[in-house]
Amino acid sequence: MVGCGDNGEDATGGNSDTSDNTDTENTEGTSEDSDTASSDNAEESTYPPESLEFLVAAGAGGGTDNFSRTVQSMMEEEYDTTITVTNLPTSSGALAHKRTANGDADGTTLDFSSTTMITSLAAGQNPTGLDQVTPVARFQSDIMTLIVNPDKYENFDEFYEYAQNNKVTIGGTHASSPDAMANYSLKEAAGLNMEFIPYDEEGSVSSNILSGNIDGMFGEISSAQGYIESGEMVPILIFAEERLEDFPDIPTTADYGWDLTNGNERGVFVSADTPEEKVNEIEKTLKTIYDSEAYQEYAEKNYLDYREGWLGSEEYAKKLENDVELYKGLLENQ
Repeated sequence: MVGCGDNGEDATGGNSDTSDNTDTENTEGTSEDSDTASSDNAEESTYPPESLEFLVAAGAGGGTDNFSRTVQSMMEEEYDTTITVTNLPTSSGALAHKRTANGDADGTTLDFSSTTMITSLAAGQNPTGLDQVTPVARFQSDIMTLIVNPDKYENFDEFYEYAQNNKVTIGGTHASSPDAMANYSLKEAAGLNMEFIPYDEEGSVSSNILSGNIDGMFGEISSAQGYIESGEMVPILIFAEERLEDFPDIPTTADYGWDLTNGNERGVFVSADTPEEKVNEIEKTLKTIYDSEAYQEYAEKNYLDYREGWLGSEEYAKKLENDVELYKGLLENQ
């Protein structure tokens, strides 16, 4: 289902064959084939339609909202379409998924979601299952990071030593979020005394770190980018296989021998009733946006380029199914 070749090149090849063929009967046949190909290309070019709605399973201003509005502006410019963005953060985005599952299966409504969809499903808090929506594509595989106030801990070794014998409080968004899963997985792997405190908004988490009310937070680097650049916060542990180029001194979970690399993924979904042909069309359109210079510049600016973001529909579906089982197992041990 991942993007196909350029239709223009195929059409040009067909026209070239027709002009070289001097046999009348064959020319008629080739012309007929060419008309069919043109008709097929016309059908392929009907997506996106004149108007679309993006349902965002998160509040305004966060990473998923930023992702949806970035794609919105690029699609509107590239395809001359009008897109309405609707934020539906209620119950960890469950309302957005319900509306997607029950909505028109014509590709006019796209659900922009993060891993919270899967973690809340694993926790039994999301009534919309993977059999009710179809993943179209994953755009982002954001890296999870433990971030602290440097006035409390200068590095992870200090944090680790303290948390072995003392309770530390870690903040994040929502009780069954990727932030919470990162807390539980590190707590389990490292044997640390970590309590997770959920907040409704990322801003509340940051303010409580700066005031010293909590010991740290789980989130993506981009979520605390301004504070990190100002020195008010510092990442001390990165959930990745290798150290990041921009943060070469920050250890990874792999450095400690912990197989913890899941982060926060963001992708696009449609109703499960959407025909496969339409899903393919949407996927091709989104792949064009993903491959564009503008999107890749956005990804680099927001530290989203450390890992390959793109997964097509089939690969993404398999990844999500595996992740649900992974998080179910993790939650059973809490």
